[in-house]
Parts: sequence; structure tokens; C-alpha cells
Amino acid sequence: MAPNPTIMRAVEQLGYRVTVGDVATKAGLKLDLAQQGLLTLASDAGGHLQVAETGDIVYLFPKNFRTILRNKFLQLRLKEWWEKIWKVLFYLIRISFGIVLLASIVLIFVAIALIVLASTASSDNNDNSSSSRSGGGITFMPSFWFGPDLFWFFDPGYDNRYQRSRVSSPEGKRQMNFLEAIFSFIFGDGNPNADLEERRWQDIATVIRNNQGAVAAEQIAPYLDKIGEGYSREYEDYMLPVLSRFNGLPEVSPSGEIVYHFPDLQTTARERNSQPVPAYLRERSWRFSEADTGQIMLAAGLGAVNIVGALVLGSLLTGGTAAKLGGLVAFVKSIYWVLLGYGAAFLTIPLVRYFWIQWKNSQVEARNQQRQERAVLLNQADAALQKKIAYARQFAAQHVIGREDLAYTTETDLLDQESDRSAQIDEEWQRRLNQSGS
Repeated sequence: MAPNPTIMRAVEQLGYRVTVGDVATKAGLKLDLAQQGLLTLASDAGGHLQVAETGDIVYLFPKNFRTILRNKFLQLRLKEWWEKIWKVLFYLIRISFGIVLLASIVLIFVAIALIVLASTASSDNNDNSSSSRSGGGITFMPSFWFGPDLFWFFDPGYDNRYQRSRVSSPEGKRQMNFLEAIFSFIFGDGNPNADLEERRWQDIATVIRNNQGAVAAEQIAPYLDKIGEGYSREYEDYMLPVLSRFNGLPEVSPSGEIVYHFPDLQTTARERNSQPVPAYLRERSWRFSEADTGQIMLAAGLGAVNIVGALVLGSLLTGGTAAKLGGLVAFVKSIYWVLLGYGAAFLTIPLVRYFWIQWKNSQVEARNQQRQERAVLLNQADAALQKKIAYARQFAAQHVIGREDLAYTTETDLLDQESDRSAQIDEEWQRRLNQSGS
């Protein structure tokens, strides 16, 4: 939800420190709209909550909040645009690395064979028969290189056969084919916490629902990040995104502490019991690759073959025989540094990524540890926190909207509903008259 421009102007005109009443008066808005608009603006622009001794809440905004918003929403637009483009590119990129690896190996070893055969033929005989032998060598090469079913990787039935060989896998998940395993070996399989924000807000909403729509900030803290070094009851700015997302309202206790009330989450279509929710939000560790050990070894082996072949080819290309050959050898010579660079990167990137994953997992574990510590503090709540949570329970409620509470539904025609309602009223009056007469 984008911030309301009218509220933004009102905040600027009022000196960046306002109450809901100030904004409602200045902008001519309803109090509930001003309340929600201020929460949204404070969440997006890094505003702060201040509590007066009287229990009134003041919103304080940085003077550069428009710059903050402009940068934030520009980043969001660029991110959405890039995600659309990346979906198309990623499929092409993912399958290309395995194909390029095989093509590189084929080019390297065919060029090596051509150079070796030409060199052998030249040393054996310098007359016209050398040309004939050279032709025989070329006939031999395809049998030598392609004979042992090198391209079994591209057999349309390969993936099905591979799947059948993995049916007994206890995990029962889909296994990668060769090209997918090559990409996974080099670059991994993406962020295991891509759904982290979705899980975060699901857990927070469940906690609020389990507490019937009224919580203290400490009950939400185990599911949040970046709550600041001043994590305490005096600094609860980290609750602003939660209030904005779920239309929450801050309530001030007689002792000056804030609890949070979410009326919209107190209304439900059916009776709901408490749902299970983890004690804190836990991020998943990164893995080097989802490919199995055999696939990883095969990918690494082919990478080693590629780089060794490229080094051997480089030594042969410096000789005089290679300089005399044209065609494929000349083409391979022109792209030799590309082939060598690809072979080196094929093994270097996974090595670098391995150490990067170790560093990344240390950060994941640190964040998990911080959230776990907040969960422990909540479970071992002191007297002040218990009192605060008890005050929040005063606002707890659950409103179940049953069929009997409906005034209108689109399931049937409005006239039919009015007729049924009139019939029910008539029956009720008749029943009461019969009771009074008897």
C-alpha cells in the first residue's frame, strides 16, 4: 500500500511530528484513514512512535522521508522489472552450461586428434601418400570420439531411465538430469529462504490470531529481523511494519507501555482453535548442490577433463603443424583462450562458492540464534513482561460471523432473502402469540 500524498503534505506542513488528530484536522480525513495512513507512512519512511504521559501517541518522521520513499519504491519497480526478464533468461542460461561444456570437450579433443594425426602423418612420409593417410585418419576420428556413445546425455529416454533408477529414493523427490546437475554444480540451486518473508508473515499472523488479536511486541520479536540494537520495551519501532500490514492499533497501558490490537484479525468466518506455530522464525541453511554425489563427481570429472584437454591443446597449438592446419583447428585456435577460461571458471566458481556458502551459513545461524534468544526471553518472561501481556489480553476477542449474523449474501437473490426473513419474523411472532395465549 503506497503512502497517501495528502498525509505526506500534512506531515511536512505540521513539522514532521504529528498526532492522528493533527493530520485528520489538517488533511480533512477521517480518523481511521489518518491512523492507517500514518502507520503506512511511518513503516515505509522509517518513522518513530512516541508516547506522551497522557497515553497519547505521537508520530515522528525524518525530514528526508520523501527521499527515502522515492529510493525505496524505485528499487521495488526495478526489482519487479528484472524478475520478469530473469524468468526468460534463467531457463536458457540453466541448460546452456552443460551444452557448452560438452561442446568445449568435443572441440578440444577433435582439434588435438587432428593435430596429432597430421603431425604423425607428416613425420612418417613426406610424399603424396601422406595426404591419403591423413584422410584415413579423419575417417578414424569419429569412430574414436563418438563411438562410445558420448551423447547418451542427450538421449530423450535418459531422464526417464534415470528417474526409474531413483524410484527407491527415500526422499521421493524429483532427481536432476545431467544438464541440471551441471548448472547446480557450478551455481547451486538458488536461495533456500526465498519464501522467508511469506513464512515470516504467516507466523506473525498466526501468533496474533492465537492470542485473539492482541499482543505485546515481545511476542512478535522472535519472527522479525533488524529490530535495532536498542531492543527493549522503550524502542518498539520494529512493530510498525506489523501494524501497517495487519491494520493494527497501538494501545497504551496505565504504566505507559504499548500493546498492539488487531481488530481485523479478531474476526473470522468459523471458530478457530490455536494453530501450531514455531517458537521463532528459522532460516534454512544453504547447500552446495541438490545434485547427488554421482552427478557432482561426474560434473567435476568432466570439468577436469576439459581443463586438462585445454592445456594439452595449448601446447600443441604452439607447434608448426597446427599453424599449417586450417578449418576446425584454425577456428579452435581463434577461441582457445575462451575455451581455457571457461574450463578454469568451471572449476573455480564452485570452489569459491563452497567457501561463500560457509560464510553465508554462519550469518544464517547468527540470525537464527538472535531470534531464538528472543523466544527464550519470552518464555522466561519477567514480572513486567507478564503484566504487559496480561494487559494486552484485555483487548483479546474473537468474533465469529455465523450464518445467523448475515444481513445479506450473494448466494441467493435479495428479494428471496427479504421474503425468508419476513417469514422467519412472522413465525417468531406467531410462536410468541401462541405462548401468551396458552
